[in-house]
Amino acid sequence: MNAAIAARPAGGSTVRRALPWIGLVVRLGLAAVWTFAGWEKATNPAQAAQAVRAFDVLPESLVEPVGYALPYLELGLAALLIIGLGTRIVAGISALLLLVFIAGISQAWARGLAIDCGCFGGGGPIAPDQTKYLQEILRDIGFLAMAGWLLFFPRTRFSADAWLAIEDDDTH
Repeated sequence: MNAAIAARPAGGSTVRRALPWIGLVVRLGLAAVWTFAGWEKATNPAQAAQAVRAFDVLPESLVEPVGYALPYLELGLAALLIIGLGTRIVAGISALLLLVFIAGISQAWARGLAIDCGCFGGGGPIAPDQTKYLQEILRDIGFLAMAGWLLFFPRTRFSADAWLAIEDDDTH
């Protein structure tokens, strides 16, 4: 029986070899999300500020700074994900930001606000029958799952982290 076990190929090694490739797809997918979201907001910062204002959670003195800064935070996260630098940290920041977005959409829905989240440009008040809160929350949960994957499996192919040989606790 021991000879049969020894002769069996290690299935775990195939999965282990696939993880960096899966991570690459997830890392670049999340980078694409942040690129598109950030770019759409950066091209119209006044509209981005209007989207932040529509959530009615920040004092007016913070609406424009947040609305104007958010696109550049998203683009910065995208750039770091594209090059694969600090992947676990960037994934953690992404997860926190996505949790804030999910909470913001949820509170708008619970309060009966009729707004477009402005997640990918636009934003602000809309007709009540045009809200898509459930779809927006589910979409962001999907993006959160991507960030979660990178938190647990930050080693990806074609990343600066790998080229710099940055060690993670999960590589030993």
